[in-house]
Amino acid sequence: MKKCDEVMTKNPVSCLPTDLAAKAAGLMKSENVGSIPVVENEQSKVLVGIVTDRDLALKIIAEGLDARSTNVGSVMTHQVVTCHAEDNLQKALDSMSENQVRRIPVVDKENKILGIIAQADVATRSKHPKRTAQMVKGISQVDGKLKSIGE
Repeated sequence: MKKCDEVMTKNPVSCLPTDLAAKAAGLMKSENVGSIPVVENEQSKVLVGIVTDRDLALKIIAEGLDARSTNVGSVMTHQVVTCHAEDNLQKALDSMSENQVRRIPVVDKENKILGIIAQADVATRSKHPKRTAQMVKGISQVDGKLKSIGE
């Protein structure tokens, strides 16, 4: 089984809690990603949260807020599920399924962001289609039932 650092996207783009949500959305567009790790500051790269395209849609657009005046810190997820570079990939996949998250940041012992593993990384960089299918199924379940399309 591979280690997390063999599958992760290294050095992901990040933003600060004080950055505007519009900046995070712009980064998602330019980098073609669905989430941006949020770090304490650019020097330390200590992970303090994560903001997803879903956060932006549900917490800004659906609430009628302005992405050009709303800080990332007010819409990001603060309790982030993470893994470590040296962890076995299966441990990360299990965490993703258990917590129903599509992406998991990879951090070092000081919680500094090193990379991120997304479902697509597992699908394209891991040679275990059954494990990938199990992970996607686990992430997509709600109360023991699969989510329908559109949920």
